[in-house]
Amino acid sequence: MRTLEVAVERWPIAGTFTISRGSRTEAVVVVATVTEGGLRGRGECVPYARYGETVEGVVQAIEAQRGAIEAGLSREMLQQRLPGGAARNAIDCALWDLDSKASGRRAWDLAGLPKPGAVTTAYTLSLGTPDSMAEAAAAARGRPLLKVKLGGAGDPARIAAVRRASPKAALVVDANEAWREDTLADNLAACAEAGVALIEQPLPAGEDDALRGLRSPIPLCADESFHGRASFPALEGRYQAINVKLDKTGGLTEALAVAAEARARGLAIMVGCMVGTSLAMAPAFLLASGAQFVDLDGPLLLARDRDPGIRFEGSTMHPFGPGLWG
Repeated sequence: MRTLEVAVERWPIAGTFTISRGSRTEAVVVVATVTEGGLRGRGECVPYARYGETVEGVVQAIEAQRGAIEAGLSREMLQQRLPGGAARNAIDCALWDLDSKASGRRAWDLAGLPKPGAVTTAYTLSLGTPDSMAEAAAAARGRPLLKVKLGGAGDPARIAAVRRASPKAALVVDANEAWREDTLADNLAACAEAGVALIEQPLPAGEDDALRGLRSPIPLCADESFHGRASFPALEGRYQAINVKLDKTGGLTEALAVAAEARARGLAIMVGCMVGTSLAMAPAFLLASGAQFVDLDGPLLLARDRDPGIRFEGSTMHPFGPGLWG
């Protein structure tokens, strides 16, 4: 007999995490656990208000699938029952985990992927004043890849301050939709001066037509403008990369299909995350070896993580055991 449990968990963030849309001090996650034959599969998601999600709404969406899940719902059937988003992600990843344990094979083997090795993740610097961001960058100077959260007005000064404080790190900047068409040129110039490697979502989703045909000196990566395979046509001529997050695609199943199509279209891939625990990072880790950029630092931003969790040595993420997931 198969059973479903749904739990809401709160994980304190180390300090405060700030982006252009606001600040928070804890990560609120929803965990779906599917148990069958003494085996347990888990999936973690992070409801995101930017996409109209609430914790309560995601819990309700998962609970609405209880009958189907307990009757033996497959991952393939799930794709038709729920749209992409956090609720489907939690269920999809729980079913991957359960299938892995039932088969005695690791999840990457089930997915037809090579065994993952250690990867380097970006480390995120929260939005702040140029001085506070420079201080954070100096503290993270030993990390090879920094992701810099920006917020609109004053961003050129923030970019320059981070670069001065961390002269050797590769930089990815994430505007989180905070730039506007009339500030785009100045911000791009500041990024070019700082040697930025990638710019995420410079303009608001739905208002990014100004990017069409733009000769940007730096590749542009769609985040809020990209969710799943249906988003690809709108990217043409605007973006050169996509940020694949399982909470957007609605799980690993769609994320694998997204990554394959992105490669076929010649788009670079960033594997990203919301702020969550190692349980949320583990399925996304399977995509890391095929990505140009990895941003799975959620556990590094928390005051504590799951046990067992993913082992980090600085910014190096190591493969995990089945006790965590898959």
